[in-house]
Amino acid sequence: MASKSPGFYQQLQQLPLFAQQAFMAALCERLMPNYALYAQTTGQGDLHTLRTVLDLVWEQLSVRGASIDFARQAEKLAECEPPEGDESFGARRALDTVVSVSSILDTLQGEAPEAVLDVSRTSRAGVRAFIELTEGEEDAQKLALLIRDHPLTEDENNFQDAVLEAASQPLDAAALKALRQLGRNEGTSNLGLSLD
Repeated sequence: MASKSPGFYQQLQQLPLFAQQAFMAALCERLMPNYALYAQTTGQGDLHTLRTVLDLVWEQLSVRGASIDFARQAEKLAECEPPEGDESFGARRALDTVVSVSSILDTLQGEAPEAVLDVSRTSRAGVRAFIELTEGEEDAQKLALLIRDHPLTEDENNFQDAVLEAASQPLDAAALKALRQLGRNEGTSNLGLSLD
């Protein structure tokens, strides 16, 4: 019997830390439009700071030995979170973005072995929540099938597979740039939303 190839999450965990960080950064790029839309529609949040912190992450990945104070960046990032009382869907997705960028900072400051799984799952969970919100299906079984077969779910799975594949290659400057471009996904988020 042929041995089964490792599953998605297993492959993720087997990546070197640097590649895991690049994977997370690409997923965060794709989450950014969700945050941007929230900031734009509510006037809450701080898109500029969030963007700057994620840019610094890419700089750290691209420029070996770049000296960036990630503890300070983590403090700035905390200020980007939506207000505590805001339970809206937009606020939760905006928080997903902040928490995901924060996960990368955790890995840049020390040990956070689950961070790459957390970011991957957070992105998938956002898609699930969006489908639940937009489809309004009451029956749990029907909803589970709806989510499984939904174009956004397929898109999310394909996207994460593509990012994993890209992050599994040798990551020189050109490969990192391509990965970042892939993450930007032409300005469309994991929920199929864009600012245009």
